[in-house]
Amino acid sequence: MSSEKMTPEGILEGIRDMSIRGAAEIGRKASLAVRLFAEKEIGPDVDAYLSKLQRFAKDLLSTRPTAVTLWSGVTFTLRGTEKAGDSKEVLGMIQKNSERFIDASLRAVVTIAEIGAKKVPLDATILTHCNSSAAVATIIKAHELGKVKMVYATESRPKLQGHITVRQLAEKKVPVTMIVDSAVRHHMSLVDIVIVGADTVASDGSVINKIGTSQIALVAHERGVPFLVCAETIKFSPQTLRGEPVTIEERDPAEVIDLKKFPGVKVSNPVFDVTPAKYIDAIVTEVGVIPAKAAYEIILHNLGADSLMTQNPEGAGR
Repeated sequence: MSSEKMTPEGILEGIRDMSIRGAAEIGRKASLAVRLFAEKEIGPDVDAYLSKLQRFAKDLLSTRPTAVTLWSGVTFTLRGTEKAGDSKEVLGMIQKNSERFIDASLRAVVTIAEIGAKKVPLDATILTHCNSSAAVATIIKAHELGKVKMVYATESRPKLQGHITVRQLAEKKVPVTMIVDSAVRHHMSLVDIVIVGADTVASDGSVINKIGTSQIALVAHERGVPFLVCAETIKFSPQTLRGEPVTIEERDPAEVIDLKKFPGVKVSNPVFDVTPAKYIDAIVTEVGVIPAKAAYEIILHNLGADSLMTQNPEGAGR
């Protein structure tokens, strides 16, 4: 759907029901939603206008509590608006901020692919999990460099994001084999490198990603297979600097089974898990390849020390 046909409310619901998926895309669409809402709701009373923006921002942030890119997109887009003199100035700031955020996010993926492809050995068999624009772009770039022998991609149940990944790779003529999630250990003996994305990177270097990622990292560690994370710096969580835990989202049990067919059965459906830094060989970002433990410095350098003081979009109000 083109941005001209999108509505802020439609984007919000698309993020909530996962028809808009992928951490970076969620951040970009959240920024766009704030911009579209600001354009639609502008009025002469700047305080009332900012209050509306704040309420919409909170509604957006409630849709996917684990995705730090959602927070990044909303917060960056609203940056500085509390200092604006009138509604027109607020809207101008939001439009400029949104354009910058979306452009930087798209450019980051290209840069990560170029850097990450250099970490892929020649004639490599790669394992990937779920669907990450940065990880997929890296694999495609490595294929263009003649480095890829085969890619094993998990289904990534229950939402089957792996189906998106295999289609994207096949379209670029990358040799790819889909495997069920539980076959990871069986195939790991064939794998030269694991490449995954991230939804959130915490300040201690741990990575929050699609459920099953931590098990893959553990098996890779057991086998001595390098485990590479591709993540834009907008995924590094400033909230974790001051000790706030990352919320692991639980989704509808109906994504797993039809509860009517299993009376008395409870379902746990966590979307993400946490991979400790000790199992991550490197994180590829648009500013370079870093050890996982350098996440703290990345957050401070890129977001500034004042990121500790701006943990929510409250700055949209006065």
